[in-house]
Amino acid sequence: MSAQVPSIPSNGSVNGNVLLEAKGVTKRFGGLVAVNNVDFTITQGQIASVIGPNGAGKTTFFNMITGIYTPTEGTLTFNGSSIAGLKPNQITAAGIGRTFQNIRLFANMTALENVLVGMHTRLKAGLAPILLQTPAVVHEEVRARERALQLLDYVGLGRRIAPAAARNLSYGDQRRLEVARALATEPKLLLLDEPTAGMNPLETAGMTTFIRRLRDELGLTILLIEHDMLVVMGISDRVSVLDHGTKIAEGTPREVQSSPQVIEAYLGQGGAEEKLAQMKERSHARTA
Repeated sequence: MSAQVPSIPSNGSVNGNVLLEAKGVTKRFGGLVAVNNVDFTITQGQIASVIGPNGAGKTTFFNMITGIYTPTEGTLTFNGSSIAGLKPNQITAAGIGRTFQNIRLFANMTALENVLVGMHTRLKAGLAPILLQTPAVVHEEVRARERALQLLDYVGLGRRIAPAAARNLSYGDQRRLEVARALATEPKLLLLDEPTAGMNPLETAGMTTFIRRLRDELGLTILLIEHDMLVVMGISDRVSVLDHGTKIAEGTPREVQSSPQVIEAYLGQGGAEEKLAQMKERSHARTA
C-alpha cells in the first residue's frame, strides 16, 4: 500500500508562473568571484538542475538562495518578494526548503525528532503556552507528530524507524530523512544539493523516481545540483551550467548536452573537439 500523500499548502506564484528569479547575482569572497553575474529563473512546477565542474559556484549559488550568504551584487526574488539578505530561517518561512551536499542531520536525535525540527517555522505556540502545556499546545504537538510520521512513510522510511537515532540509519536512509525534514518546512521550492551522492545505481534510480513524485504528487518546484548526468538528463525540464562562477549554457537537457562550451568545461578543449567530431560523425551516419 502506498504511503499517504502529506498535505503541503498551495505553491501559487504571484509573478506570473516565475517562482524564483535571480538577476545579475554575484558573490565575492575578497578577490575571489565565486558566482559572477548570474541570471536564473525557475517556474512553478519545474524540475531544474544546476550543473558544472567542481568549484563552479553551484553550492555558493544555493547558499545565496537559502540565506547562508548574501549576494554581493544582484537581486533574488522569490514568489514576488525580495529575499536577498534575509536570514535562513526567514527564507525557510517564506517557502524554500533544502538538503545539503554533506548530510546535516541531528545525529543524536531520533528520525522523528529530526522531522519535527523541520516544522518549527510552522508551529504557532509561544513560550508561555508551551510551558503551561495548554490544550491548544498539546493538540498542535499531536498533529505535528502525526504529520511527521506521515512524512517518514512518504519518503519510504516508514514510521517504524521513528525512534531510531539518525546516526544509526544507512546512508541512503539518512538522505531520505533529510528530504523528510525539508518537506516538514512546507516548501514551495525544494533545493536538493547532490541528492544521489554516494548512492549505488539501485538507490540512485529510486531517488530519481522519488524526486519526480515530489513534483507530480506534491506540486513542488525542484532545483537540484547533481553530478550524475544520467540523473540530470533524465529528470530535468531545464539545465543551467556554471563554470568558474559564470553561467555558460542553459536550455533543455538535449541542448545543454550538445553545447560546445559545456563539453569543453567538462573535458577541456582537446576533449571537446574530439567529442564534437564524434557527434558530427554520428549525425552524418544517421542522415546517410
